[in-house]
Amino acid sequence: MQHTKNISEVMNLLAKHFEYKDRTTLNSMRLKPNPFKILIACLLSLRTKDETTNRISEELFKVADTPEKLIKVPINKLEKIIFSTGHYRKKAQSLNHVSNELIVRFKSRVPDTKEELLSIKGIGPKTANIVLNFAFDKAALPIDTHCHRIPNRLGWIKTKAPEKTEIELEKILPKKYWMEFNAIFVLFGKTICQPISPWCSKCPINKYCPKIEVNKSR
Repeated sequence: MQHTKNISEVMNLLAKHFEYKDRTTLNSMRLKPNPFKILIACLLSLRTKDETTNRISEELFKVADTPEKLIKVPINKLEKIIFSTGHYRKKAQSLNHVSNELIVRFKSRVPDTKEELLSIKGIGPKTANIVLNFAFDKAALPIDTHCHRIPNRLGWIKTKAPEKTEIELEKILPKKYWMEFNAIFVLFGKTICQPISPWCSKCPINKYCPKIEVNKSR
């Protein structure tokens, strides 16, 4: 696609626009990476606001910051701690299961390969890539709703599902941008390139965007 010619310009402009200090809870955790905490925070963050993830993660880690400690927390107590994140019953079961798998299969260590991470029930492609990227400093592309929507809006790719978006972006996005892609696009998607009525008038990459499927903007 002709729109892919401007990928470097777009990435460089967005990187300048969104500084590290503004980035999400999970991104801030990469400064002093603890793979277990990053994994658990990611599982808690599903369908949850970043502020809630930050607050509940800190509360949980005061009680359980290792797999061994977490599986000793009674499920009903775990549910109470993580209640505000939503889907708390399912998440409590998942946290318990994942922690047990880490103990039994990986000697309490979080694995550092995508294949091993995906072999644990409850860990999907986005979570696996976040752990690889943020905890182990490995080039990976965690694709959430923003990271899926915006490259399609920019005309870089044409995909229907995040899994396909990851595959297609791997083909066209220079690897030097992989480490920061999620951090930048999540903030960009939350603040400017929103799903409905994006703020095109104050977008730093407005001139590079064909606004695919944007019916109304501000």
